[in-house]
Amino acid sequence: MNVTTTAEGIAAAARAASRESGGLPPVHLWDPPYCGDLDIRIARDGNWFYLGTPIGRPEMVRLFSTILKKEKSDYFLVTPVEKIGITVDDAPFVAVDFTAKGKGRKQVLTFTTNVGDSVTADDEHRIRVHRDKSGEPSPYVMVRGGLEALIDRKSFYRLIERGSHKDGWFGIWSSGSFFRIIPSDELPEGE
Repeated sequence: MNVTTTAEGIAAAARAASRESGGLPPVHLWDPPYCGDLDIRIARDGNWFYLGTPIGRPEMVRLFSTILKKEKSDYFLVTPVEKIGITVDDAPFVAVDFTAKGKGRKQVLTFTTNVGDSVTADDEHRIRVHRDKSGEPSPYVMVRGGLEALIDRKSFYRLIERGSHKDGWFGIWSSGSFFRIIPSDELPEGE
C-alpha cells in the first residue's frame, strides 16, 4: 500500500484536490493506480465506518464523499495519485429529504443527501425503484458519476403521495420525466 493510504492521508489529498478544483474534485478524470483496499465501509443507512468504528465527524464524511468513484460494481476513494477500494453495503448516499415545486408533469423534485449533496431528479438524475423477491421496494436517485442515493422511507412515502398513473404505471414526475414505481395493477387496494 502507498504511504498516504490511510484515512488521514486520503483526507489530506482530498482537501488539496477540493482547493484546486474550487468545488467537487474531477474524479471522473482521474485514473490513478490501484493501491489496495482500506477498511472503510458505508452502511445501508449512510453511516461511514473506518476500522469498524463510525466516522463521527460529518465534515470528514463529506470530504470522503467528494472523492468517491464507482467503476463497474466497485467503489473507490480516488486522488490524482492513488485509488483505494472501500465497501458499500447498498448505495453510497441516502436521500434524507426532498422539496417539490409545481404539480403533475411540471413538478420538480430536488433531493438532499446525508452528505449535503443536492440533486434535481431529471433525465440525467433518474429515480429508480428496485423490488426484491418479496416485492419490497428500494427507491434510488442518481446523484453523480454512477453514484446513487437510497431514498429514505419517510421521503419515499411523501413521494408516493405525489404520484400519478401513466401508461399502466404508477410513478412520479420530475423535470418533465416520468419515473415508474410499480405497475398500476399491482398497487395494493385503496392506493
